[in-house]
Amino acid sequence: MKVNFFLILLFLSSTLLLGQESEKQLINDVLDSWHKAAAEANFEAYFDKMTKDGVFLGTDATENWQNQEFKDYSKPHFDKGRAWSFTAVERNIYLAETEHFAWFDELLDTQMKLCRGSGVLQKVNGTWKIAHYVLSIAVPNENVTELISIKKESDSILTKKLKAAY
Repeated sequence: MKVNFFLILLFLSSTLLLGQESEKQLINDVLDSWHKAAAEANFEAYFDKMTKDGVFLGTDATENWQNQEFKDYSKPHFDKGRAWSFTAVERNIYLAETEHFAWFDELLDTQMKLCRGSGVLQKVNGTWKIAHYVLSIAVPNENVTELISIKKESDSILTKKLKAAY
């Protein structure tokens, strides 16, 4: 009896692990194909990977793009046949217990050199979709002081403006 219980428990836990790995591979495929669609300037394929209310946060502090705004901004770039090209060189994917939500972080090779992407995916009608994406430029710690100096003036102006509006 104890052996049967142990075997059943072992089978169930291995099935759960295999299921999670399978879901993670599906998520990995969605993210890779999303980046590929941008590199190929395939507007429909790119935005098909996002939820209808998806959000894209860009590297500029003012880039908080709701889905339609992001489409409007992106369309001319895609229409010219050159959007952006991001290739993941490292990625971590995490699944919620319900497996309806996942979050990830990735290190990207881009035209801006190394960037960090992170976000949330939601399972919509059985398909993983990007609900929230954050892109940031990776800055080596030894260059942070120089970067702060470069952006100090524009950040001060924007901070005053945002505080006044908040």
